[in-house]
Amino acid sequence: MTAQKGTLKGKLSQEQTEELLTELKSRFEKNMHRHEGIEWEKVEKKFHAHPDKLWSLHEMERTDGEPDVIGYDEKKDEYLFCDCSKESPKGRRSVCYDRAALEARKKHKPENSAIDMAESMGIELLTEEQYRSLQEIEAFDKKTSSWIQTPADIRELGGALFCDFRFGHVFVYHNGADSYYAARGFRGMLTV
Repeated sequence: MTAQKGTLKGKLSQEQTEELLTELKSRFEKNMHRHEGIEWEKVEKKFHAHPDKLWSLHEMERTDGEPDVIGYDEKKDEYLFCDCSKESPKGRRSVCYDRAALEARKKHKPENSAIDMAESMGIELLTEEQYRSLQEIEAFDKKTSSWIQTPADIRELGGALFCDFRFGHVFVYHNGADSYYAARGFRGMLTV
């Protein structure tokens, strides 16, 4: 996917910025259980220092990720944003794992790969640890699944990992990296 029409990569208009900040603030206030002890004013100050991060959050929002703050890294002085849509973001489903998998497919290629989309958005796929931590906040992917960062040794053998939440537990599975399904996408992480 490319940048939304009228939006240059890395740059939002003043109107887009205001709309995005309003949406992010509203979501932040409605979901305080995701970020107890964190104040919106401090998060918003970070955006003024790093306006380029707003474009990535805009892309997360545009693809139905519903990004929200899920933590704060004191050592790095960074807020952690993650896709908090109940199911894997609709605008990022039906993608294989990475470019190599996409190019290896002979028939019925998907339009994109999870890794390529994440890079173009300026975000990263969740690690297994991050995915498990997210599920401790609330239950996500009860009907869908999400690709996660895959260790090199698994990827070299043609596989890739994905997760979901079923029966009160996080499950990690494997699949061919070139596979893609309407119910599988990916969740992203962004630090601000």
